[in-house]
Amino acid sequence: MQIKFVEVANFRKLLSVRVDFDAKQTLFVGANNSGKSSAMLALRRFLVPNHCPFEIHDFTLCHWPGINRIGQSWLEANERGETVDLVLDRWVSFLPTLDLWLEVDAGEMHHVRDLIPTLDWNGGLLGVRLRYEPSDLEGLYKDFVETVTEAESLRAIASKKHDVAGNDLPPLKLTLWPTALNDYLARRLSRSFGIRAYILDPDGLQGVSDTGEVKPQPLPPTSQPLDGEPLRGLIKVHDIPAQRGFGGDGSHEDDEDMPVPTSARRLSDQLRSYYTKHLDPTRGPTEGDLGALQALETAQDQFDAQLTEAFTAAFDEVASMGYPGVADPRPKVSTRLRAVDGLNHASAVTFEVDVSAQGDGVAPVLRLPETNNGLGYQNLISMIFRLMGFRDAWMRVGKVALSEPTAVLEPLHLVLIEEPEAHLHAQVQQVFINKAYEVLRAHDDLGDNWRLHTQLIVSTHSSHVAHEVPFACLRYFRRLPAGMRAPIPVSAVVNLSSVFGDEAETARFVTRYLRAQHSDLFFADAAILVEGPAERMLMPNFIRMRYPDLSRAYVTLLEIGGSHAHRLRPLIEHLGLLTLVITDLDSQDGTSGKAAPPIPGAGQTTNNATLRQWVPEIDAIDDLLMIDAHRRVRAPDHDPLFAVRVAYQTPVAVVLPGDTVPTTAHPYTFEDALVFENLAIFAAMNGSGLVGRFRDAIEAGGTATQLGEASFDALRNGKKAEFALDVLDAIAFEHLEVPGYIAEGLVWLQERVRKKQIEVLPAQADAASDGHAGS
Repeated sequence: MQIKFVEVANFRKLLSVRVDFDAKQTLFVGANNSGKSSAMLALRRFLVPNHCPFEIHDFTLCHWPGINRIGQSWLEANERGETVDLVLDRWVSFLPTLDLWLEVDAGEMHHVRDLIPTLDWNGGLLGVRLRYEPSDLEGLYKDFVETVTEAESLRAIASKKHDVAGNDLPPLKLTLWPTALNDYLARRLSRSFGIRAYILDPDGLQGVSDTGEVKPQPLPPTSQPLDGEPLRGLIKVHDIPAQRGFGGDGSHEDDEDMPVPTSARRLSDQLRSYYTKHLDPTRGPTEGDLGALQALETAQDQFDAQLTEAFTAAFDEVASMGYPGVADPRPKVSTRLRAVDGLNHASAVTFEVDVSAQGDGVAPVLRLPETNNGLGYQNLISMIFRLMGFRDAWMRVGKVALSEPTAVLEPLHLVLIEEPEAHLHAQVQQVFINKAYEVLRAHDDLGDNWRLHTQLIVSTHSSHVAHEVPFACLRYFRRLPAGMRAPIPVSAVVNLSSVFGDEAETARFVTRYLRAQHSDLFFADAAILVEGPAERMLMPNFIRMRYPDLSRAYVTLLEIGGSHAHRLRPLIEHLGLLTLVITDLDSQDGTSGKAAPPIPGAGQTTNNATLRQWVPEIDAIDDLLMIDAHRRVRAPDHDPLFAVRVAYQTPVAVVLPGDTVPTTAHPYTFEDALVFENLAIFAAMNGSGLVGRFRDAIEAGGTATQLGEASFDALRNGKKAEFALDVLDAIAFEHLEVPGYIAEGLVWLQERVRKKQIEVLPAQADAASDGHAGS
């Protein structure tokens, strides 16, 4: 048995989304404020409601006016003395829901007997809807109306205030709670709302649309909520939240039954809790516990004797006052030692420090308290230990079984972890995500036992974590501005399990490439794909100098040649990630296929797979040089935020040394395009290698075609990374003109990023006109 997917509706930014779960571990990735935390919170709210109660802000914001209209209609009906028809139907479209879909084998039917939809069902998908809804509509109505009436009465009294002379005072601005039904629910939501469960029909399950929209199936009018807690005994849920502060000694109650606070992650606190639940010898002692119990009792007797002797003088002095008398009870001091007391202090856990042997040949043992250890190690040790505790609590390891002797193991264990990367070095992040699931399964009765299933859900902002798991495990959360799918900003979820289809070779290449590049593609607002190392080194500086809005955005820069950039196409299109591809024209002879400088009218073609297979899907050099700017953009009609634009070398008007009339040059690569647009600077630039060759070609003079041929020859064996370093080191670097084709692309990207970052999408989004930006 496993959770196949969940569908969340009307919960915060999740207006209506489906989140598929991998059989083992699933990673939530996406830019900031994209809905990852909302999804994790929804799982907590619905699956562990006693520890994570709902609040009014969990209702999607666009539904608040509808909720307030219900409240207003109640007030108006009450004022008219009319009877209110209290039906749940008016609330249904506003209520947060989580549809939990399980994959259940026929042999596991006894676990889900309360959820089986029909007598014909014999295994497969099984769905249950958890809905947060009014549990007492009549009580809600009466209390709301009475509260508003009391507030109105107070407001009326305040409006009739007089001064000492009896004159009316001007009305005061006075806002009394509640101002509307949502304001009332902000304080009293839990009084009249609760989670109810409903059985869903697997045959009524609807798919996800091409635009990523989900329509949860409507419940039939005759649908009745299930009694009790249908998921009790079916799913065990544990979580590690993002807010888990370190530092300070802290203090905790001495009650052994008090759970460790969710935010506590000090190892000493967790050890104490683990010891109490699983190892405490006083709870159901076994033969192995007898020695510890005997030692505790001996120590207690010795301590009692010492205390009695120590307090004798004090008690004798009290007795000299006439108390206690013959018939009075006599005071006695005694102790109570518990095994867990040894862990109930700030230094319960220390870390030994290795030191070299001193002159006497003896190495002293030095210890530091756990708060002196690095935050990264504290976080790592804490999380691993909590995972061990989650596993052992699920499997009822040790003494915990004594408190639940008749408990049946839940067949599903769901573990939620938010942002495990906090304070961790990149390599440690990778180790953690690779080992976390193994820790959860490290029990003799688990391993490959499919009847006891563990699913791990992790939300992260770390590319190092994301690249350690297959694409099949990634769920990408994407921000959608108001006006695109709803009147408010909402989220969409993209399942990357099928992003490459059957193209295993492409998936393998992209996985290895992104891992090697440490790409943050899954967390960026936009991406720029560049051809080589020179662009990779110079582009960030161009952006910082000339494009301030782009510099402030989360833009990831990837170096990938034109022969491979198109292999990222499936991933970029699935993510809907705004992308600028800066590549080379790569002209070649149309007959021999030999690389050659671009010459209009010569029948040349491009060797660049990106230009041929992605954007603009054109082979002929003449056509590539002539097409309008909007032909270099690919933007789907259904998604105004997503587009891909290609930028490659185009004809440049230059004034050669000694000339006054502009002539047309046709650059072949980024390097010679940069030289053509900055001839005066490169003619005076110091340097060897490519910089020296370009300087010599400029000094040799000749036509633009001759200069282009000389540049082409210089690039054959030139070291482009060395060229970029020489350019960065040049005094005149800040005065360089950005090559025109790149400038057009960056202007286009900057305008699109501005549109993407706004919270409200303009009513008229003209994607076609954006294709001309900067042209």
